[in-house]
Amino acid sequence: MPPVTGFGALADGGLAWREGGEIVALDRLGDVFARPTLNELMALGPAGWREAIDAARAHDGPRLRDGDAWMRLPFEVADYVDFYASLEHASNLGRMFRPDQEPLLPNWRRLPVGYHGRAGTVSVSGTDVVRPRGQLGAGEYGASRRLDVELELGFVVGAPAAHPLTTGEFAEHVFGVVLVNDWSARDIQAWEYVPLGPFLGKSFLTSISAWVTPLSLLEPHRVEAAPQDPPPLPHLAGGRDWALDLDLEIELNGEVISRGNARTLYWTMPQMLAHATSNGATIRTGDLMATGTISGAEAGSEGSLVELYENTRFLADGDEVVLRASGLGEVRGRVLPG
Repeated sequence: MPPVTGFGALADGGLAWREGGEIVALDRLGDVFARPTLNELMALGPAGWREAIDAARAHDGPRLRDGDAWMRLPFEVADYVDFYASLEHASNLGRMFRPDQEPLLPNWRRLPVGYHGRAGTVSVSGTDVVRPRGQLGAGEYGASRRLDVELELGFVVGAPAAHPLTTGEFAEHVFGVVLVNDWSARDIQAWEYVPLGPFLGKSFLTSISAWVTPLSLLEPHRVEAAPQDPPPLPHLAGGRDWALDLDLEIELNGEVISRGNARTLYWTMPQMLAHATSNGATIRTGDLMATGTISGAEAGSEGSLVELYENTRFLADGDEVVLRASGLGEVRGRVLPG
């Protein structure tokens, strides 16, 4: 995987800049760089972001080794939304759980389906995941036996807005991108999700990378997304030049079990943001919006265990999962018993 570039927050205070294997402490720059999280920097808007990147790259501050840099959650999460934007993932699950019906529900190709998650349990990479407990069926309560991972990207809002946004306004409001593991208890989720969707099967923990890669630095990775059929409604049109050519992988207990690419997403991040604000909902600095599981069409490119092992293998206590993406920080977590 190419080296990581981005901003993070040091556990003992102040921000840091990482480019390749070198981490530079930025607290001596003062102002927003001395804050405990990225929120004030992210609120500056595009001009401030460009200045911050230039200042970070030029700063001759203390250098830290990767293993010596203890990182905290890089920003205070205001709200958390998770989408379901991968055609291959949605189709795989549809065929698996609704074998006698069309894999995709009628609305799936018309809008980016999503749900509102729990911001308070978003945690930084390295946080252990305690096996959640919940209702597993009628009259049964206990520890999940079908704990899963979901390999996703997430984009982080910097500049707030109080009006519906077009796909063309995406880069004016989004500060950067993180890697996301939306841990999922499939048995709890299966029992609870009808009719209102995911709740306790998802809310126990969502892990993100310690480094936020600024959107402007992902320009070299921008590619055109595949055509959509049918064409989206006018308020969701555009933003198709924001597919990201980023290699992805899942490692389980030291073995890489999946390799894919983020460019396969059916709905792009500008379309997700436009949809999220289309009813007049506001966005705030620190809002996190994730893509949903990213799966490819080829065997071995699936972004979750339920797909990779066709509903036969899930996480055991003691398992360690590491998610990686080109240029983004990794997301690591170990399963502890519930």
